[in-house]
Amino acid sequence: MAAPLEPAQMRTYFALTEAVSLLQHAVQQQLQAEGGLSYVQFEILAKLVDAGRALSMTELADGVVYSRSGLTHQAALLQRSGLISRHSDPQDQRATLVEITTEGRDRVARVLPGHIQVVRRLLFDPLSDQDVSALGDIMSRALQQMRALPPRSAAPRRRERSGPR
Repeated sequence: MAAPLEPAQMRTYFALTEAVSLLQHAVQQQLQAEGGLSYVQFEILAKLVDAGRALSMTELADGVVYSRSGLTHQAALLQRSGLISRHSDPQDQRATLVEITTEGRDRVARVLPGHIQVVRRLLFDPLSDQDVSALGDIMSRALQQMRALPPRSAAPRRRERSGPR
């Protein structure tokens, strides 16, 4: 049996998870109100803008913390809205490439100022420059530990059982 968390570890864990939940809630409200986007849809669009190129669904799955089926569903919604396009990779017909459209770029540009304002007000305003630097270093180390595991896209898919075998 694993040793229990120390009181300081428990306090830090709960403070982190509550802060993330509150920040995500505020961000989700802002994205929905200003752009009609869910957080994961914004994340997909932002990753495509940042990449500056088409990304495969696998690359998106590795970068967005979301299930494969959920990501496929969100990509379909974004495509129906005209914010992305999807097509087969000419180098690998098994892969699907995702590109952001001009309308998708415009939507990101529309919601980004409000997004930045929410993040700045809730996360960065109460912190000093040293706090931001220390938090960035700490979270980078934690993220590196988490990302050292195989990417979720490499995990085998769980198959539903369809009756007795």
